[in-house]
Formats: sequence, C-alpha cells, structure tokens
Amino acid sequence: MYSVGEVLASESLAVIGASRDIYKPGALILKVLQDVGFKGQVAGVNPRGGEVYGQPLYKSIEEVPFRVDLALLLIPPGFVADAVLACAKKGVKGVVIGSEGFAEAGEEGRRYQEDLRAALRSTGIRGFGPNTLGIVNTETGLTTSYFSDARMLTPGSVGFVAQSGIFVGALLRYLSSLDGLHLSKGMGLGNKVDVDESDALAYLREDEQTRIVGMYLEDIRDGRRFLKEARETVRRKPVLLLKGGRSEEGAKAVASHTASLAVNDSVLEGALRQAGVLRMSGIDELVATLKGFQWMPLPRGERVALITYSGAQAIMSIDTAMQHGLRIARFAEPTRKKLAEVIASPAKAQNPIDIFPDMMVHGFEKISLETVRALLEDDGVHAVFFISFAVEGNEPYRAVAELVRQKRTKPVFFSLLGRKDDVESCKGLIEGNRIPFYLFPDMGVRVLAHMWRYARLREARKVAPVPIAGARA
Repeated sequence: MYSVGEVLASESLAVIGASRDIYKPGALILKVLQDVGFKGQVAGVNPRGGEVYGQPLYKSIEEVPFRVDLALLLIPPGFVADAVLACAKKGVKGVVIGSEGFAEAGEEGRRYQEDLRAALRSTGIRGFGPNTLGIVNTETGLTTSYFSDARMLTPGSVGFVAQSGIFVGALLRYLSSLDGLHLSKGMGLGNKVDVDESDALAYLREDEQTRIVGMYLEDIRDGRRFLKEARETVRRKPVLLLKGGRSEEGAKAVASHTASLAVNDSVLEGALRQAGVLRMSGIDELVATLKGFQWMPLPRGERVALITYSGAQAIMSIDTAMQHGLRIARFAEPTRKKLAEVIASPAKAQNPIDIFPDMMVHGFEKISLETVRALLEDDGVHAVFFISFAVEGNEPYRAVAELVRQKRTKPVFFSLLGRKDDVESCKGLIEGNRIPFYLFPDMGVRVLAHMWRYARLREARKVAPVPIAGARA
C-alpha cells in the first residue's frame, strides 16, 4: 500500500473525466494547474478525446504517454471502481474521488462506495474522498481543487484537513488570502473511503513544512487510533479542531452530508482534552487562534496585562480571562516606576492601565511606546492586550507595532474599535507586522487561553518550542 506522503508528493496528475466544456470542473482544474504553475506533468482523460485549454485529452489512462502518480476522478460513481483498477495498471499511487453520489446518497451509493473500497484495498492505491475537492501541496504547486489560485498555492506552514469538500475549498482559499496564514498542505477527506483523519495527522506530524494543524471533522472513524495520533502530533505542533454535528439536529445533517456517524460530544470533549487537541467553537475562533500560534511565542505563564483608554472592554476581557483560567498580572516595582513617568495617577497605572487622560499630555505615540515597553520588560507579565481606538491613517501605531515586532518575547494582542475604514487601516499595519489583531478583545483572550493550555502541555511533555513564523533570526 502506498503512503499518504507518496501521494502528496505526486509529480504527475491525470484528470479522468476531463471536459471539453471550459466551465465544468473537469476543464477548470486543468486551467488552474496551468495558472498556478504546477511543474509536474498533467493529462486530461475523456473517452471522446479532443482538447481543452490547448491540452490534448486522451481516451483512456492507458494512452497517457507518461507515468501517472495521481488521478483525479470526476466521473459518475458507478464507473469509479473500474477506473481505480485501470489506474492500478498504470502504476497510480493515489486517487482523489471528486464525484458525489456514494454512501451519502442512499443504498445504491453505499454499494458503489463498498466497490470502491474493495478496489482500493486490492490495488494498494490510496484514496481521498469520495465527495471531496482533494489535496493541495504548496511546496510543489499540486492541487486537485478547481477553487485554487496562485495565492492559495503560496507556500505557508498551516496544514489543514477537512471532511467537507466546499469547506476545504472555500476556507482554504480564505485562509490563504490572509497574510501569514498560507497553507503547507490541504486535505479534503470527504466520505473517508480510505484516507481518514488519523492518516492525515500522522502525515502532517512528520511534514517539516507544517508548523500547526487545523481540522474540520464531522465524525472520527477510529477514535482510539485518532487519539493516539493526536497525542503524538501535539508533542510536536498544535492541533486545532473544529467539530461539526455537536447537536442532535447537526448530527442528522452530518449523516446526509458525508454519511458520517456522530459521536457523543461530551465523551469526545474529554478525550480530546486528554490528547491535548484544542477544541474550537467556530470558524472565527479557529482563524483567530491560527494567528496567535503563527505570530506569537507561547506564553510563559498565565498573567495578563491590559492597556486601555476605556474601562468597559478591559473589564469584560478580565471576566473572560478569569473564566478561561488566566490571571491578572501584578506589576513589579521597576515597572510601576516606568509607568509613573507617563501616567500621573497611581490608580490609572494599575492593571488594567488607563492611558487617558495622560495621552493628551504626552501624546498617544509616546505613552503607548513607554507603556508597552515597560510591560514587555516585566517578567511577571506573560501577555499584553492593547485595547484602544482605531485612528485615521494608523500612523500613531507604527512605532509600537515596530517595537513589538522587534521584541517578540511574549504574546501581544491588539483590539481597536472605530470607523470601519480606520479599523481596516490599523489592522493592515498591525497584522503586517505579524501581530494578532482582533476587533473585540475577548477573542484574543480566548486565543491566549488556548496558547497557555498548549504551553503547559508542552512543558509537561518536555518538548522543544516551535519557531515563530515571521520572527527574526
């Protein structure tokens, strides 16, 4: 049996079910592979022959004049098993089954899926799907998703696994549009006739390009094996999981989506916690947490400092911090002396720090710089939240963003409110310096809580820290 790694490293691809209609997936994927610059050999297979986008279409895979490592199957489900057998004769290592109409579609579809499973097992070919957009390898430019574009194939360090076809296509396209969250590898599992979440974890654990793993799952096929692979993977890199089908109605929808069987969520929650997997509550928290792990070092403790010009958001952030097991930092005497140089009232120099009205005296840039610098130098402060307002032109934040970028010794998070255009401008500056930006600070607090939990786990298991993306050597 071939390995998942051998399939992801494929140097040639045949699209079985390639279309002469330029608007159909079987033609679009050939155009995408041209556009993204995949350096391997590509062939389209259509029983009627012809050509599309300047590429000849061969009438069978046997006619393809080069070795084929990977085949994308875009054909009706009743023909897929025989296509796999034909692929085996060509020496194909893996297939991506993009077709729908298998176990999720009823009894006939289940028979098709069992025939497919038998064909894969008898040949040793690895299968992704069915009902998936397939795989992405940004190291080589390989993709089987017609949602891909050149930006999505920009090499990064986020390995992502998803059970839903459109989810893996649309979400991965969104992630790759965010600076600093580019992919390493992407895998769509679909109905998991062969390759499943455990196989994906085992591969991504060993993949040197991948620093952090994100997953969207609707069920777990082999719970015991998954937890084993998760424990081993978490020793090396964070694993973030978003699980669909938590509610009774959601579980019913899962069954019709990818023919998955739901698992008891409370049992799963406890098992994931023991394994060290970080459970995400939604897509927004998943993306936010990816930013935290990618751009900031792990915290060395749980004590948080907050800088604000308005007490309300700081108070709510403190409530969230206490709820998630964090604590409010007590400042060391040298820190209090430094703060006193720019904040007149001792009460306002306590945690949370209130920079108003002193910012009107010293200027916003000076008070921000001195306050952040003091907290970065205080070993009793393990993370900093800067909660303020978005300003036109973003210039007042340039110096403090540069300070944090150069002195990335502990997690620092920004949360700025204001007019939409000003928020976007400030966000661009801050995230351009690889500093997490959240519209509301409670999201940043939840991210820090995930990072602190993972930091404790790594310490308990005595493993070396993962390098920070974007940090200076």
